Amino acid sequence: MRHDEKLRALVDRSTTAKNPSRTEMIEESIKNRDAILTANGALATWTRPESTGRSPQDTVSVRRPSSEQNIDWDSPNNLPISEETFDILFEDAVSVLGAKKRLYVTDRALGAELRYALVTRTITDRALTALFTDNMFRTIPEGVQESVFRDRPFTILALPNDKLDPAKYEGRLRVNPATKKTTTMAIAIDFDRRIGIVYGSAYCGSVKKLMFSVMNYLLPGVGVLPLHCSANEGKRGDSALLLGLSGTGKTTLSADPTRALLGDDEHGWCDRGVWNFENGCYAKLINLNPAKEPEIHHATFHQDDWRRHGAILENAMVYPDGICDLDDERLTPNSRVSFPLSYLGNIKSSATSGHPSTILFLTADANGVLPPIARLSKEQAMLWFLMGYTSKLAGTETGIVEPKSTFSRFFGEPFMPRNPDVYARMLGEKLDGHGTRVYLVNTGWSGGPYGVGKRMDIALTRAMVRAALEGELDRVAYNEDRAFHVEIPQACPGVPSDVLRPRDTWKDKAAFDARAAKLAGDFAAHFQKAYGKKGIDKAVAAQCPGN
Repeated sequence: MRHDEKLRALVDRSTTAKNPSRTEMIEESIKNRDAILTANGALATWTRPESTGRSPQDTVSVRRPSSEQNIDWDSPNNLPISEETFDILFEDAVSVLGAKKRLYVTDRALGAELRYALVTRTITDRALTALFTDNMFRTIPEGVQESVFRDRPFTILALPNDKLDPAKYEGRLRVNPATKKTTTMAIAIDFDRRIGIVYGSAYCGSVKKLMFSVMNYLLPGVGVLPLHCSANEGKRGDSALLLGLSGTGKTTLSADPTRALLGDDEHGWCDRGVWNFENGCYAKLINLNPAKEPEIHHATFHQDDWRRHGAILENAMVYPDGICDLDDERLTPNSRVSFPLSYLGNIKSSATSGHPSTILFLTADANGVLPPIARLSKEQAMLWFLMGYTSKLAGTETGIVEPKSTFSRFFGEPFMPRNPDVYARMLGEKLDGHGTRVYLVNTGWSGGPYGVGKRMDIALTRAMVRAALEGELDRVAYNEDRAFHVEIPQACPGVPSDVLRPRDTWKDKAAFDARAAKLAGDFAAHFQKAYGKKGIDKAVAAQCPGN
């Protein structure tokens, strides 16, 4: 039997629930003990320790001669497997699913723009996984036959709680250093045959990010730039994109009460404008503060009939009375919640908008040397898009305060499989075509590095973001920052001028210069390692700090 015939046999079984109602998926999640109820009617679930987050080392893609030139196999996140290994995984998945008493099938789509909607079928033995796809993915739109992917649907086989036989995959999949044996987990993608397998990972994000990677692979082939970003729209219909890694303030800054949210994580930019891939939100729960994140807190903890609620709390501390302690990270600091975007108040239901007037690249520089806001030219924007810089604080709990420079291409390296020049070139073309302004916003430290200076005041950051979105920074003069090749505004409404110039906030100017030179050197070293042989435009490469 061919792959499609075997998939059809799973769907056509009499014990398969085909597109069950939301209520049915919630009820069966409780009945099957996939989850328990919280005090407010949401669902709480927990996973084994190896499934409290993504497993990048177990995320693999089929490499075959006909399409291998499309993928950057030098990237540490593009791990190849053979077609033969994928076929073995597929046969195991189909066999194990076929032996289950009950399966769940959901037919959904990714892409709010009809022309690029990708129909996605998930086949799983877990009602909670099916419910997750109902939270996160979109209903199949009327007229989906107009999509460029109308003849290319995608299928996910999800077996969250089953494990691979290590002996069977010896020499085919990685050796897990913790067990010294071949891994029992695989998140595998065959881009050409449009099949994904989540085997042994109960982390709901494995399903979400698998499909993000798929969209990021497919869309450039049809002229659409995929972006790991949040997006919102002002009252004048002006849209903005916010790109940033964890800890940079992307969620906080995009949740603006004066602007309608399109989505918080995954978007496409086509010749009509920008649009959300998803229909849901998958937010971090750890330390969630209702005063700072009221919308997400309400979406998670509003009271409702448990048969309707359906928000999924993953790996949070929940006590026997159903009450949650979101500050307790003993299970994992990566506790999450999944819910439909409709649970938020200020959203744009169509999840589409015109071409963005402003793009914000967010970074949390713990070195304290980047300006709190800076304007980027097209080439500078392409460079900072390639670099995806922020800094992490290694070992903060034990008093180690030296920041570590972190680079994640396109602010989402694990999910961007194509060659880097493709995404960077497409961004440059979009900026040229639509006159979009791009700003770098540093939400990190000022007056010194972490441990000496202070984190940028969120009120000041909001004032700078507001000025950028309202076009107020178009009317001020700029000074060039020669170390980092960006332009610093001489003034910004609501912000003291000395705050705009990071060197002026340091008491020890020589220490600032040394720190800035070190960070610029980190940029240059990473660029050479990651992109030195990738054919990046020389005008873009020249904008790299340290050059």
